[in-house]
Amino acid sequence: MATTVVLLGVVSLFTDISSEMVVAVLPLYLTAEVGLGYLAYGFVDGLYQGVSAAVRIGGGYAADRGGRPKWIAVAGYGLSAVSRIAMLAVHGFAAVTAVITADRLGKGLRTAPRDAMIAASSDPAMLGRAFGVHRTLDTIGAVLGPLIALALLALVPGSYDSVFVTSFAFAIVGFAVLLLFVPNLRTGAANARVGFRRVAREIMGARLRRPMAAAALLGVLTVGDGFLYLAVQQRDDLTAALFPLLYVGTNLSYLALALPLGRLADRVGRARVFVFGHVALLGAYLAAGGQFGGVVPTVLVLLLLGVYYAATDGVLPALVSRLVSDEARGTGIAAAQTVVALARFTSAIMFGSLWVLIGRGEALLVVGGLLICALPIAWLLLRGTETRRVTT
Repeated sequence: MATTVVLLGVVSLFTDISSEMVVAVLPLYLTAEVGLGYLAYGFVDGLYQGVSAAVRIGGGYAADRGGRPKWIAVAGYGLSAVSRIAMLAVHGFAAVTAVITADRLGKGLRTAPRDAMIAASSDPAMLGRAFGVHRTLDTIGAVLGPLIALALLALVPGSYDSVFVTSFAFAIVGFAVLLLFVPNLRTGAANARVGFRRVAREIMGARLRRPMAAAALLGVLTVGDGFLYLAVQQRDDLTAALFPLLYVGTNLSYLALALPLGRLADRVGRARVFVFGHVALLGAYLAAGGQFGGVVPTVLVLLLLGVYYAATDGVLPALVSRLVSDEARGTGIAAAQTVVALARFTSAIMFGSLWVLIGRGEALLVVGGLLICALPIAWLLLRGTETRRVTT
């Protein structure tokens, strides 16, 4: 496995410790401490899911054109790190919106350049494995982050400020590893000559049209983790101190399955594994939306969410990276991620509205029913896409 992949995984490990510390307390912090309602939280969660779409394609294209994606990633990781310490000043809806927007813009800048470096430094036949290794290291951080937040809140109940300060410290460590140790890898070929119109034609061409449509269809029916965890917390009356453990459970499942499902995607097809991940997501909806609480349904929700992430998070960029030329790799990955981000933004607002109108369980069952209808359509859209590979 390329050293670059491992180093980028270490960067993501520290960054995810930082981000997941905040994510693990954010739903309760915003609804219980800041006082947002479920509809307002849906808007904030939509921002968290979708605002990165504003810069993803720009970040991917800048990485392709300059041929040095590391520096675009550096800017993105740096912006997200600064947003962690800015959480200390959050005391209202406007401040929450501003800080989360900055954080997600940073994520939007960094994700496609980082994934382009992973793809460029890996054997094309082992892309699923390479992304699986990266996501495994990433998810180790995602497991540790909520545990650290849990420990801090156990030591000083209600001390969200300590969570934000510690989160900032981990973000700085990840930023330093990227800046000092990740090689300044050149990707593509003669990228300075690649005009935006040429790249735009490629990412809007026939090769990506069907995968993009499938990703959008499934993305708009993807309910954010925060809503699922709030549903479980409301049903089972979990205390605030235990809330971060829900994130730990999902991330442990993801950690165990990211590499095996990445390898499986290389063998049986990335499209198949991607659709299978959304079948697991459907199971999570049914488990969270049911009337019966307790340990078994809750564990099932966390396990199935982990399966969903392991089967989709690294698999989609691995799929897309083989459908575009080397010169447009970063932009192609960014375009797919932008479609997903916008779809999830829409999903968060729609689901927040449904929750307010018809209730927790009913809203999850409605979205689950729509997902059942969407799955065969998505499979038809994705069939045969992996045979259309581009080489340069």
